[in-house]
Amino acid sequence: MTAVEHTGLAEMARQLADGTVTSAALVQSALDRIEAAQPTLNAFRVTRPEAALEEAAEADRRLARGEVLPLLGVPMAVKDDTDVAGLPTAFGCAGDLPAVEQDGEAVRRLRAAGAVIVGKTNSCELGQWPFTEGHAFGATRNPWNPDHTPGGSSGGSAAAVAAGLVPAALGSDGAGSIRIPASWTHLVGIKPQRGRVSVHPYNDCFHGLTVNGPLARTVADAALLLDAVAGSHASERFQPTPVDASAAARREPGRLRIALAWRPPFTATPTPLHPGVRRAVADLGDTLARLGHTVEEARPRYGLIGLSFLPRAAAGVAEYAGRHPEPGLLDPRTRETARSGRLLGGRALRAARGREARQHRRIGAIFDTYDVVLAPTTAVPPPRIGAFDDLPGWRTDLSMASACPYAWPWNVLGWPGVNVPAGFTADGLPIGAQLLGPAGSEPLLVSLAAQLEDDLRWFEKRPAAFAES
Repeated sequence: MTAVEHTGLAEMARQLADGTVTSAALVQSALDRIEAAQPTLNAFRVTRPEAALEEAAEADRRLARGEVLPLLGVPMAVKDDTDVAGLPTAFGCAGDLPAVEQDGEAVRRLRAAGAVIVGKTNSCELGQWPFTEGHAFGATRNPWNPDHTPGGSSGGSAAAVAAGLVPAALGSDGAGSIRIPASWTHLVGIKPQRGRVSVHPYNDCFHGLTVNGPLARTVADAALLLDAVAGSHASERFQPTPVDASAAARREPGRLRIALAWRPPFTATPTPLHPGVRRAVADLGDTLARLGHTVEEARPRYGLIGLSFLPRAAAGVAEYAGRHPEPGLLDPRTRETARSGRLLGGRALRAARGREARQHRRIGAIFDTYDVVLAPTTAVPPPRIGAFDDLPGWRTDLSMASACPYAWPWNVLGWPGVNVPAGFTADGLPIGAQLLGPAGSEPLLVSLAAQLEDDLRWFEKRPAAFAES
């Protein structure tokens, strides 16, 4: 592989603007790498080679005319829960699903920024699990060790970026589904404020839990992609005030008070923290202290926030499952959750949504004392492929809650979080940590992540099998 093949998003856009590389060459190279890696990683559900190469040729003509757009000609990937015109939105499901006629709003904005979409990446079925495996598409594997999962549900996007198949990709996060795979593949993953990036036409997706956001190897690349796709559709309920993430990535965060939160919320299941994860996150806290920040152990007052998560998540699964033309093809665990979601979709769901303002006040009280919360992204390193195979629904749920108890509360709150690489286990599996903030705090979190990146230079480490030759 040549150096340009591993160029980051911002650098690739700059090279295209300078004329030192063509979009046609970059897109063809991305398609070739995807094809070569697919038997090993299975990161993509579908590619669009003919359309992408036509769009690349048009991007080169526009570049030759001097047109300037932030991502003009750059090859990109999109998670397969987001509509791309002319392709089915399978969202990890088997069956003969119809092609959609229009791009989702986030994809429309991505195209408006000039990006060329080379394909759609794998997700687990309806985004429910922190692994990207299923009977519809097989298992997506981790570029750092193919025996392990890259996480989920944005595992295909994470694997594609970590392996250098594309410079960045869109994912979505309803319970950690950007941050978890970013953690387990050594990436930066941004879960934005609710409404920051449109989920239209799936407005109020999973009853406000799910947002779209970027996965990239560097903070600057993730910020650039976030800025390119940010903005709500006019029909959407949440319309946050715009932010400039790229500008935030270029400035110092100032001296901050940081709460190191080891204890997750109550989940009714044991959530032991893997010693390698604890060591890596503690080391990250030490780095922040060395950089001049005050780091103290503290815990948000989560209360029984799970009672607000479960009805929203289950009702969301029920709604998506209800739109499937052949529901009998869905995983038995999905059908079980959908039944629960139909039962919880009335009074329990309204109560769950109604508690959010009180949760903002109670949990947000930690920001009266601290500026940022630092927490593990997951309790364990990436599990092996097949670890969740053949488990009944309740066992799957308990296993998920034990492995990933830290990410989902911020989905209930709708507030932003950023996963940053925190290191590796003794056997080379990636570990991540979350920087969490209150409403609208993406600029602060991005600035802090960029400061950490300048010091730790995590982007210099790449999976050996996909490193440059």
